[in-house]
Amino acid sequence: MSSATLINDPVNGFTRIPRGLITDIIAHPYFQRLGRIRQLGMSALVYPGAQHTRFQHSLGAFHLMQEALRVLVEKGQFLFDAEVEAAETAILLHDVGHGPFSHVLEGIFSRGLSHEDISLRLMERMNRQLEGRLALAIKVFRGEYGARYLHELISSQVDVDRLDYLSRDSFFSGVREGSVGAARIIKMMEVADDRLAINVKGLYSVENYLMSRRVMYWQVYLHKTVVAAEEVLRQALRRAKWLSMQGRMPFAPPALAFFLAPSSHTSDEELWLDRYAELEDNDILSAIKQWCHSEDAILAHLADSFVHRRLFRVEVSDVAFPEDYVAQRREEAAAALNVPMAAADYFVRTEEVSNALYRADSEGIKLLFPDGTLRDVSEVSPVIRAYAAMPPDRKFYLFTPRT
Repeated sequence: MSSATLINDPVNGFTRIPRGLITDIIAHPYFQRLGRIRQLGMSALVYPGAQHTRFQHSLGAFHLMQEALRVLVEKGQFLFDAEVEAAETAILLHDVGHGPFSHVLEGIFSRGLSHEDISLRLMERMNRQLEGRLALAIKVFRGEYGARYLHELISSQVDVDRLDYLSRDSFFSGVREGSVGAARIIKMMEVADDRLAINVKGLYSVENYLMSRRVMYWQVYLHKTVVAAEEVLRQALRRAKWLSMQGRMPFAPPALAFFLAPSSHTSDEELWLDRYAELEDNDILSAIKQWCHSEDAILAHLADSFVHRRLFRVEVSDVAFPEDYVAQRREEAAAALNVPMAAADYFVRTEEVSNALYRADSEGIKLLFPDGTLRDVSEVSPVIRAYAAMPPDRKFYLFTPRT
């Protein structure tokens, strides 16, 4: 019997899945759920090919972790088999706490927890189910294990998570400018002073990686149509939750109904995690379709706008919109939609988004020179140094309804 299974991935090629703990994790319901959550949320409205899932990305990041660990071992870095398995397990589960539609639900249903916090809680629960077999992986995930570079492979400014999602999102969206040389960067990885570093020979690959990341954020992740679609969905969910608080619970599948109910924030964490682990894209979509026929005109309008792609208009500015200008837009929306002024807040929204090309701090990308010295990439690259000295790119969006 073969000791491994091969998966053919369109981005990374063949990935070897060893039997044992890794296979058990992939078969677990928490991990299988990621196959029903799209990686890019609403980006498919702009890039129709972007239909890939968190499941695919997690397997891709796992593949790159395998490659990175193999490269480091070949360069003389000693690793116990248990450390290899722990790092592979941690990256495999790094997104297990993601909710539907990317980051849309954070702040509405998540009790103030980030998806990383929820991932950790689900990993701890899985660890109990698997009789402690994830204990070392959890230490690596939390950055509490002695080999610091293992955590940096999972979470840093040049980790295998980012290398996979940039490559994968570029591939499926068709935005070739976002393509990164992941294989080259991994070949250039080193360990120095227990830190993950990149051989200075990989400088241009790192420059390309950072530039590609900037392109992907503004052209894909923060595209104004994508952000507008997310805002429509967010406001529909917000309205549905408000109706529930008034005793007018709209239709929702059980997992979603739990989070709309007033009691969701006071429920014990175990029950909360149970329901969260059931929540998928399809729960949101089936509810939204029904809300198009809601007796509540505001919810019906928002849901219909989402389903039939009549998204908010978007004004983009480099500076914040004046309060009196936003107030004027709210008055116009209230009149056009025949809703109270208080309800206009669902239709006229502002949002600030920002993205920094690179942060030259203690967690920055370190380049290793032949004499063993480490220098931050911003010290070596004039291109990155110029960007690092600049404030983050910032845009202000004003959303108004199509009437």
